[in-house]
Amino acid sequence: MHHVHGDSQVSTGTELNVVEAGRRVEAAGFDIFLVSDHVGPGRSPLPQLAAVAATTSTLRIGTFVLNSDMRNPVQLAWEATTLDHLSNGRFELGLGAGHTPHEYSQTGISLLRAAGRKAALLERVEILRRLLDGETVDWDGTHHQLTGAHIDRTVQEQLPILVGGNGDTLLRHAARHANIIGLQGLGKTLEDGHRHTMQWTTEYLDDQIDFIRAEASGREIELNALVQVVVITDDAQTAEDDLVERVDGLTREALRSLPYILIGTVDQIVANCHAAILSRREGGLSD
Repeated sequence: MHHVHGDSQVSTGTELNVVEAGRRVEAAGFDIFLVSDHVGPGRSPLPQLAAVAATTSTLRIGTFVLNSDMRNPVQLAWEATTLDHLSNGRFELGLGAGHTPHEYSQTGISLLRAAGRKAALLERVEILRRLLDGETVDWDGTHHQLTGAHIDRTVQEQLPILVGGNGDTLLRHAARHANIIGLQGLGKTLEDGHRHTMQWTTEYLDDQIDFIRAEASGREIELNALVQVVVITDDAQTAEDDLVERVDGLTREALRSLPYILIGTVDQIVANCHAAILSRREGGLSD
């Protein structure tokens, strides 16, 4: 599946016309158009996706990823199923636990420790799954208490839920309840709330995939990789040297194997992505 990530601003600071972007990426043959979510300057993701849905016909649309702390799960399910109906079944819901401090201070929402944010996310995933599937939900959990919650079910037989994050507890739950798992090669969030420790080793990724496969118990799980470095160049060697020097513990072998880094000509990157997809599928997971 070919993804493109849209945002409300391009690198030059000029505003991106999200409707035109959606039309262009659909015409180029991409499968899904994803938007990010950070409260503040820029454009809100769900209205953007509604605009893209109304002006495209085959392009899937999704969030990558919503800070689930910012939304009541019943309200979010209502909005998600509305987008699903508006797009005739083309919407995917990507969720994360949230971590950016200013979003919490600006909205007055309490910023829990990582374990608390993840626990709240796991409750929401189960609530959302049941609501989107048309069930009436009663829930008495640590973070949510609901009575008789119900919305119209989705057009899709099962609207895909993507969960992005790391750690055994989150990945175990996602393997059992989500449809897609987003991996980033990131470790703990640092004190500034923005940066993370890096886990860019093939051993760490292999361990995560083995863990997900075991916990999925035969469920079909799609894997998503957050590409964090893209360098289009005829001189891959120099670009690799620069990245290995800047990222502690990163080796050239890992750099060339991990899905988070794309360096080379366009043709080289496409060939490497295809090879990686075939390798993962042979291992029993989709991409």
